[in-house]
Parts: sequence; structure tokens; C-alpha cells
Amino acid sequence: MALKQISSNKCFEGFQKVYEHDSVELKCKMKFGIYLPPKAETGKCPVLYWLSGLTCTEQNFITKAGYHQAAAEHGLIVVAPDTSPRGCNIKGEDDSWDFGTGAGFYVNATEEPWKTNYRMYSYITDELPKLINANFPADPEKISIFGHSMGGHGALICTLKNPGKYKSVSAFSPICNPILCPWGKKAFSGYLGSDKSKWEAYDATHLVKSYPDSKLDILIDQGKDDQFLKDGQLLPDNFIAACAERKIPVVFRLQEGYDHNYYFIATFVNDHIRHHAKYLNA
Repeated sequence: MALKQISSNKCFEGFQKVYEHDSVELKCKMKFGIYLPPKAETGKCPVLYWLSGLTCTEQNFITKAGYHQAAAEHGLIVVAPDTSPRGCNIKGEDDSWDFGTGAGFYVNATEEPWKTNYRMYSYITDELPKLINANFPADPEKISIFGHSMGGHGALICTLKNPGKYKSVSAFSPICNPILCPWGKKAFSGYLGSDKSKWEAYDATHLVKSYPDSKLDILIDQGKDDQFLKDGQLLPDNFIAACAERKIPVVFRLQEGYDHNYYFIATFVNDHIRHHAKYLNA
């Protein structure tokens, strides 16, 4: 599959690049950011996938999070894809910020007119890793995933739906129980239809209840002054309770004074890189 390089910038002796390709799953052109650490010049490296939140593109994380030094030190390739298909000319795709463009919710849509293009779950778990493994010095046996908000939801469900696929998972302010929050209800009814039993397949709080073993080390950072936490969009307590029931360890850190933005992510991203490196470099 042909990759077109859009940009390349040297950063902490590695390279932050952006590529474009024609996606088979999403039937449109897609961009992703990839950081190749210095170690990638001499051998294969583990891959850490980052999933961004509502309204984001591949740019937000690579320009705002300040993760490059830690990724370089730990020898991790970091891949940051876009958050939805783009320019599919679907009626209504640009009508709101929390549905359609920039809001793929990491599900495979089953409803018209979304089901042809909005297949972000398969893109993230299947098509993109194959593309990365085929074109970069990536170790296909060593992958982990993390994300923010809608992307935190994405990271959790990708891990819980694929036991053993990811070595580790972490999230910043994830949407933990989308079937019960306004964002999730809007997205899931649009993409997945009115049968709420289908929604459960993409809800971390529901999925963790049937996760087959407890060998999963989850790190979650949540800003205490996050307006979306106060508005009931994130519902981390529901997820933590479900994990406790299954004896699945979660390190949940409620960070005093922090809100929902990239200043918060930049403050704690090195902790998350270290969390993943512990498993990816084991």
C-alpha cells in the first residue's frame, strides 16, 4: 500500500513524520503521524499507538503533547492516526463537533449512511498496524495503546476486545461508559442504531466485565477540574467499580487542578510512556 510522506522533522535525534495513504477500511485518504526514535535506524522497535479525542486530527498529539524525548529514550515508535474518515461527502458529516468528522468514536458503524466509511475500529486494530509493520522497523509482537477522551475510550475498548494483543494500555480522561453519557448516546445511536445491546460491544465498562483474565495493568489520569467529568461525560467511577469486581488492577490518578486539555496531557505523558516502556521493553 503506497504511503506518501507529507512532512519530516528531526526531533531528539529521531524523526517526527506525517504520512498519507488510501485507506481500504475507510475508503478515503487518511493521515497519521509517526515518531521514529533514533533506535529505529539500527533495529526494530516496539510501537505505541495514540488515539486522539473529539475534533482532533493526527496533528494535536504530535505538536502539543511533548512526548518525543521520552519516546526517544525508551526507543518507542509512536503512531498517532486521525480520529475519523475525512471528506466522504456524507450528508451531515460536518454538522456537529461530536458526531461525524473528527468524531469516529473508534467503532465500526452498522447504520446508513455511516457504515461504508466509519470503520475506525477495524482501521485502528487491523489496517493501520499492518501498514506500520510493512513499512517501518516495527516489532509486530510488541504493541501498546493509549489515548485521550474519545481516544481513551478507543484505547480501552481496543485492548478489552483483543485480549493479549496489546502489552499495556493507558488513558487520559477517557469516556469510560459511553452507553450512559450524552456523547456516547449520540454517537452510538447514529453509528450503531437503536438496539442498545449492540452498544455494549464498544463500552469499556461493559467489556471489562467479561474480560478473560486479570493480567492487565491499566493507568488512567483524570483532571479533577475537568468540566466533562463534572458534566457526566466520562464516568470513570463506573469503570473502576467494574474492574474491581473482576480484580483487574487500575491505577486511577485524580489530578488536582487539571482540566481536559493538552497542558494536562503534556504534564503526565512521560509517566504514560514509562508505563508502556516497562512492558514493551521487557
